[in-house]
Amino acid sequence: MQGIWNKWNSISLVKRIIAGIILGVVLALTLPKSAGWVTIFGTLFVGALKAVAPVLVLFLVMYALAAHKKGTKTNMKTVLTLYGIGTLLAGVVAVGVSFIFPITLKLTAGAEGLTPPEGIVEVLKTLLLNLVSNPVDALLNANYLGILLWAVVLGLALKSASQTTKDVLGNVSEAITKVVQWIISLAPIGIMGLVFDAVATTGISALYDYGRLLMVLVGCMLFIALVVNPLIVYVYIRRNPYPLVFKVLRDSGLTAFFTRSSAANIPVNMKLCEELGLDEDTYAVSIPLGATINMAGAAVTISVLTLSAVHTFGIQVDFLTALLLSVVSAVSAAGASGVAGGSLLLIPLACSLFGVPNDVAMQVVAVGFIIGVVQDSCETALNSSTDVLFTAAAEYAKEYKESKVGGAISAKS
Repeated sequence: MQGIWNKWNSISLVKRIIAGIILGVVLALTLPKSAGWVTIFGTLFVGALKAVAPVLVLFLVMYALAAHKKGTKTNMKTVLTLYGIGTLLAGVVAVGVSFIFPITLKLTAGAEGLTPPEGIVEVLKTLLLNLVSNPVDALLNANYLGILLWAVVLGLALKSASQTTKDVLGNVSEAITKVVQWIISLAPIGIMGLVFDAVATTGISALYDYGRLLMVLVGCMLFIALVVNPLIVYVYIRRNPYPLVFKVLRDSGLTAFFTRSSAANIPVNMKLCEELGLDEDTYAVSIPLGATINMAGAAVTISVLTLSAVHTFGIQVDFLTALLLSVVSAVSAAGASGVAGGSLLLIPLACSLFGVPNDVAMQVVAVGFIIGVVQDSCETALNSSTDVLFTAAAEYAKEYKESKVGGAISAKS
């Protein structure tokens, strides 16, 4: 068994995932009923990720802060700035593309059971209440904002603890990371089950009617991943950003696309940061933090679906309101991961800017759930891969500044 396991892990994860997708599609098309048991693999895979991800975030952040040595400099200020700029620009791009390629929807009922926030004040209130949530409750309900705050508070409190205590935290963090890596190594089997279930249940042509909307959503996310983010990175590091961009998309984005969980993709991102030779004091905090607040994909989803509703009813939108939508989308996206339904439940909030009735907005949410199999995967891939991209950019920017200063000193000499 050990030999089989080692041989399995020796094959590229990307190749294994592709094989799982192909096998899932083939089984769904040829044996949709007799191979129904395959779906259990997808259910177990998703369940395992949901179970371990909250605990992973708690211990990783807690240990990173507790083990941080006083006086050690990190690039967190630059990373946070990049997170903010990236999410805001994502909202701006989505709004612009929605005006260039306006989408209208055939709205039907189907989201009556959901309860969206009624205004920006309620969103901020929800974020604050999530932050001070009971730690056990936060873990049980995957409230990542609450988990993050408790991890930060406990991590800072444990800075003065003995080295033995810190070593224990480190060992627990490594153990949980190892468990997630085991789960990720089984991703191809889980993905086979998920693909089989999707194809056997809805058929390959199920998303045809929503093709134009998906094209706008996915097009925006691709534009951000391949144009906007590289431009942001270039401004900071002053060299060709694409080798780094393609690497994070391949090694992080692809896995996140299928796991559909930024939190569960944290070990993949941490390993990638290690391969890139980044400072552990920075990425040990920035990667778990990015999985919670760096949500460019969510900003795209909120903006595009909101303006689809606006175009459906022929509502005229002025420049300032469109700009406000970009800001609201960016702010709302930062809290999307802690809300049941993710970014979709924040669409009614954005719709309220244009006077779109709540019952209509909830129908737009229903459309979002229908296309979620593609939309959510692309959104997570963009969010998660950007965490590594901006963490690396912050460190490379620091190296660029230091080399520039060193060159100036040498020139004066």
